[in-house]
Amino acid sequence: MKQAKTLVLAIAILALMVPVGALGAQGQARNGQGNQGNCLFSSATMNTPLSQDAIDWLRYMREEEKLARDVYKNLYAQWGLLVFDKISQSEERHFAAIKTLLDRYGIDDPAAGNGAGVFDNLTLQALYNELMAKGILSIVDALQVGVEIEKTDIDDLKAASNSTQNRDILRVYTNLLQGSYNHLDAFESHLQASGNQP
Repeated sequence: MKQAKTLVLAIAILALMVPVGALGAQGQARNGQGNQGNCLFSSATMNTPLSQDAIDWLRYMREEEKLARDVYKNLYAQWGLLVFDKISQSEERHFAAIKTLLDRYGIDDPAAGNGAGVFDNLTLQALYNELMAKGILSIVDALQVGVEIEKTDIDDLKAASNSTQNRDILRVYTNLLQGSYNHLDAFESHLQASGNQP
């Protein structure tokens, strides 16, 4: 009897020695809930090295989201159409989401220090200039610019998603892609309401 009590006591002591965090993290990681599970997931994805292609796409998408934001802000100031104001705020969040990834992976920010309408990437600079020249012609032209930006963004986000397997980056790209589809729908709806086809 005394031996049985001793055995029970030993098992209880061993159970107390197992770190609570280890059991909790495993359970949370399986069901995707809880801070510890998310922490482990983020840490694992963050430490996965990026290819140069993935780095180049992150830098490019940072400036492309800036382009969308800058164009829409200017077109809202030009025409006062609320869709441009609303979507420019969304693009600001997209812009910030890419910055979070740049910081996480220690990648320099190509948009740092650049004001509205200024881009390091010469292709994006030329595109910005072209879109703004068209967008100030009329409200219809401005809405067509919105359609063009969102279609370009959708294509580029799909291509960027093929450059990496890192889940945190793919999650951001997926969210941005859904946002771009929503923006495209909004611009196309406004064009249809005005009697023009996208």
